[in-house]
Amino acid sequence: MNATASIVSKVWSFCTTLRDDGVGYGDYLEQLTYLIFLKMADEYSQPPHNRKVGIPSEYNWQSLRTKRGAELEVHYVTLLRELGNKSGMLGTIFTKAQNKIQDPAKLYRLIDVVNETQWVTMGADVKGDIYEGLLERNAEDTKSGAGQYFTPRALIRAMVECVRPEPNKTIADPACGTGGFFLAAYDFLVGTHQMDKAQKAFLKHDTFYGNEIVASTRRLALMNMFLHNIGEIDGESMISPNDALVASSPKTYDYVLANPPFGKKSSMSFTNEEGEQEKDDLTYNRQDFWATTSNKQLNFVQHIRTMLKTSGRAAVVVPDNVLFEGGAGEIVRKKLMENTDLHTILRLPTGIFYANGVKANVLFFDNHVASKDPWTKEVWFYDYRTNIHHTLKKKPLGFEDLKDFIVCYNPGSRFGRKETWNEQTNPEGRWRKFTYEQIIARDKTSLDISWLKDKSLADLDNLPEPDDLAIEIIENLEAGLDSFRAIAAALAK
Repeated sequence: MNATASIVSKVWSFCTTLRDDGVGYGDYLEQLTYLIFLKMADEYSQPPHNRKVGIPSEYNWQSLRTKRGAELEVHYVTLLRELGNKSGMLGTIFTKAQNKIQDPAKLYRLIDVVNETQWVTMGADVKGDIYEGLLERNAEDTKSGAGQYFTPRALIRAMVECVRPEPNKTIADPACGTGGFFLAAYDFLVGTHQMDKAQKAFLKHDTFYGNEIVASTRRLALMNMFLHNIGEIDGESMISPNDALVASSPKTYDYVLANPPFGKKSSMSFTNEEGEQEKDDLTYNRQDFWATTSNKQLNFVQHIRTMLKTSGRAAVVVPDNVLFEGGAGEIVRKKLMENTDLHTILRLPTGIFYANGVKANVLFFDNHVASKDPWTKEVWFYDYRTNIHHTLKKKPLGFEDLKDFIVCYNPGSRFGRKETWNEQTNPEGRWRKFTYEQIIARDKTSLDISWLKDKSLADLDNLPEPDDLAIEIIENLEAGLDSFRAIAAALAK
């Protein structure tokens, strides 16, 4: 067994031990994050690095190694609180940090497990793989709700392959979750470009910018990036805790890659006079928005467009309502096609996200300077939904599944595309274009377009497997229930 597999095995087996004590993957990941960060800081403070990492000696790694039992538990709680008050990356990693391991003997053993490895000298790909594996397991733990911060890695990689980011360009994500888009973009840049010293430094320090309002998720994203060699242990945090939608971005970026959180309403929780939790719908009154709405998805689409440089490009995952909703939705679609080149829409199947029954799409659009004529001339659709069946467990979405879409997208020369759909010769073709005029003529300028026959409706011999069908029915029912709950809550007000 090689060294990497041995570390992975140790990290996992200890997680299993803690789960027996009621410590979930998410809590385990957090504790592991604190401890690996402290151990790496300790390694950086010693020769040959000799760096001042900003951790007071009374709260450093060695201070944890010298204590056991109740004394260790008390010290660990104090350490987490004190480091959370620091600035920069250090303070962000330890913001609102809490000890979730109630048994001091198990905490001592976990410290031992982390101590056995030299993390700084370990390859970034190895450290990253260990951590990404933990994040994926955490997302699968549906009860924790962590899946909403985790986009399927195959989808992220396909989006990055299409956008093809270049060195010395900036990449942003206004709802970055655990940082999946940043890491895929980083891997793409390292894998496809021979970068000089200045370009490598730009990639490490100046390429990525994100927002994530949930402290625990933000912590995981920063650690994930840091373990992949992005950012510095004693540097500033690249991820802001601010709600991205509240105000326009202070900077504009070359690329925005994002999967904003699902759920139509933007809301903030508050406690009413009876002491009950209620949610208040948020409507962002922004002068730079085309339409004022409480629909979070439409707000993110508008915000992302404002984040782009005039030559900037975006790839964004959005649910179906963005494609067909009237009112503000119609305004946003029209303005998006006028002000940007909305050139591609990838229609995704259900069963690929951890949130049940989600029907989503990827919008690809390029920003431009103001013009009296619409920038969008035609929109290319790839239907990877009709007659496609995926499930998280038995048939998860793989990168290979999206290879045909990438070939059709033609990232090297987007203007040399060819339709695979033809009414006479290939009515099953999944790749088809519609002109700006055709779309504008549709009711509410709807982009909710499909042309393939659903075989499960027409051909009983082609029904999916019974267990796949059962899962699909459950997903649709749960999605419907979520909608009814939202309506009931609105009526109660």
